[in-house]
Amino acid sequence: MTKKYNGPERREFIRLNYTAPLAYKVCKKKTVSKLLDGYASNISQGGLRCNIKEDIAKNNILWLSFDRGILDICREIENKCLIYQNGVLGKVVWAEKHPNNTYDVGIRFLTREEKNLSNIYPKSYFLDKNK
Repeated sequence: MTKKYNGPERREFIRLNYTAPLAYKVCKKKTVSKLLDGYASNISQGGLRCNIKEDIAKNNILWLSFDRGILDICREIENKCLIYQNGVLGKVVWAEKHPNNTYDVGIRFLTREEKNLSNIYPKSYFLDKNK
């Protein structure tokens, strides 16, 4: 049983319940061409929680596509986050497996202000045969 956290809120942004389908790709050479699906369960300006069927490791970069037009909060996402081919880029910060073999995954959106963006997304990243 997980203990409920009763301390001060540590999140930078308020989370909104938001259940909607999403499509995603894992940004590795072996998987970048494979479009997968899941659903978002909540969202904030800094990230989202989603439920997916694949086991995604922490620190993987995902391309996420979901209907950003229906939420006011998404205006901030559009202004701040790294958008690529009409999708938002994010980094997996945690993953939790459920007994039904699905995974809840926490994603932190990558922002335009992040340092060394060229190190995160060089074109060679997608061509690296070791990924």
